[in-house]
Amino acid sequence: MILVTGGAGYIGSHTVINLINAGYKICIFDNLENGHIETINVLKSIENDIEFVKGDLRNTEDIEKVFRQFKIDAVIHFAAYALVGESVENPSKYYRNNTFGTLNLLDVMIKYNVKKIVFSSTCATYGEPAYTPIDENHVQKPINPYGASKLMVERILDDFDKAYGLKSIKLRYFNVAGCDEKGRIGEWHNPETHLIPNILKAADGKVFKIFGNDYNTPDGTCIRDYVNVEDLAQAHRLALIYLENENKSDVFNLGTEKGDSVKYVFETCEKVLNKKINVEIVERRPGDPAILYANSKKAQTVLNWHTERTLADSISTAYKWEVSNVQYI
Repeated sequence: MILVTGGAGYIGSHTVINLINAGYKICIFDNLENGHIETINVLKSIENDIEFVKGDLRNTEDIEKVFRQFKIDAVIHFAAYALVGESVENPSKYYRNNTFGTLNLLDVMIKYNVKKIVFSSTCATYGEPAYTPIDENHVQKPINPYGASKLMVERILDDFDKAYGLKSIKLRYFNVAGCDEKGRIGEWHNPETHLIPNILKAADGKVFKIFGNDYNTPDGTCIRDYVNVEDLAQAHRLALIYLENENKSDVFNLGTEKGDSVKYVFETCEKVLNKKINVEIVERRPGDPAILYANSKKAQTVLNWHTERTLADSISTAYKWEVSNVQYI
């Protein structure tokens, strides 16, 4: 059985569907603070055998309950706070949950002799890019507590490998986009900070704001790497297979290796929706690098992972979810 922490959230729930389709038995552990019971119900409708335990990583007893009740073979760990701005305003929340909560999880794993984990890390561990595309050897100098909390976990995982033989795959991904192509689950955040859903939310007459058009890029707007969530889910399963077969730790960047500007994403949304969306150019946000995209060749070579879905695919599935679930989001 695979334990998926944060499995009621955006990327976690899409990964659960991928694992279900591959025949894995799943236990989801989530405190439902940012995840949703409606998502759990949809996942259970797809596979009735899914186990769900409501619990919090900051409470060791909650974690132990899972390991006592089920025979866990490996863990895929998503559960984390992930708002950069909030992490700056409230770093204690991020270190207590993302770092200390993960340490609780790892301690329980060692206690119950579970020594394989796939960790949801982030390109935010790199900080300001010294070069692009960013590869796994790029210096890690996070510029906010969110990135720092994830980097601390990466360091802890390295130490746990040396001391206890716990093997980990650290997946550093870039901007995630899109939803389940069948429209069953999707991106459901409050507040919503991601670019594509916020453009789509403006399609009903609101005004979408572009933060700055004077960057040193071809059209003046920031360039980012938008990787589809279903492609990302596949990467987590391939990382799990790699752990099962090779039993060694490693780290991989996950992205499309192609940067798209905010303006291009906006225009692609208009094309997919076949409608004009009101837009306003406003001041830059502090701390936004001009260009940020991945070198994912290592994941392609070692994990045999390849992105299959386009930006337009991500926008189309996101819009399908947006329209069909407007009562929730």
